[in-house]
Amino acid sequence: MIIKSADFITSAVNLDQYPPPELPEIAFSGRSNVGKSSLINTLVNRRHLVKTSSTPGRTQLVNFFRINDALSLVDLPGYGYARVPESVRRTWGPMIETYLVHRSSLRAVVLILDIRRTPGAEEFRFIDWLALHQRPVILVLTKADKFSKSKQTLRQREIISALGNRGSDPILFSSKTRLGKEAIWSAIEGLTAGSEKEDPNP
Repeated sequence: MIIKSADFITSAVNLDQYPPPELPEIAFSGRSNVGKSSLINTLVNRRHLVKTSSTPGRTQLVNFFRINDALSLVDLPGYGYARVPESVRRTWGPMIETYLVHRSSLRAVVLILDIRRTPGAEEFRFIDWLALHQRPVILVLTKADKFSKSKQTLRQREIISALGNRGSDPILFSSKTRLGKEAIWSAIEGLTAGSEKEDPNP
């Protein structure tokens, strides 16, 4: 996708704070500090559209971004290991669940996994829950540059095996080398085709 514009729209907690569901939306979810912000910034060719931080749990709201006036990307709070007060973490579950269940313009969820970590019960439950609510999942393995190409392929196979039949094969991604960027956009466009505004230069 050729990125012509990428703008922050708003941050929200409740349904009544969401922007109008005018455009197809792709949500991004994953463990805290998995590289979610870097992934979004790389996809839209911006360094600082989404604020990055080395501190897990920095994203605490549902953040909406408008891309090319044709698509919205939605940054969800990370889960697991977040160094934030428990009272704050308890609000994330209902907030994220409300968005994922009730947002009519949501087309798919990009679930981001760290290639160095084998997914476990938390990821399995989330993928199964999304399937129950008929939300397609795009799986992405971030930080692929931490390994050689042969080790990347090995880890990809190991993670596919761990996931069983959950979702499609995960896409290898690196924000440093931009590996996987086009593959992720291809997956997104495949799930939003026909529901976005016409782009004269796709």
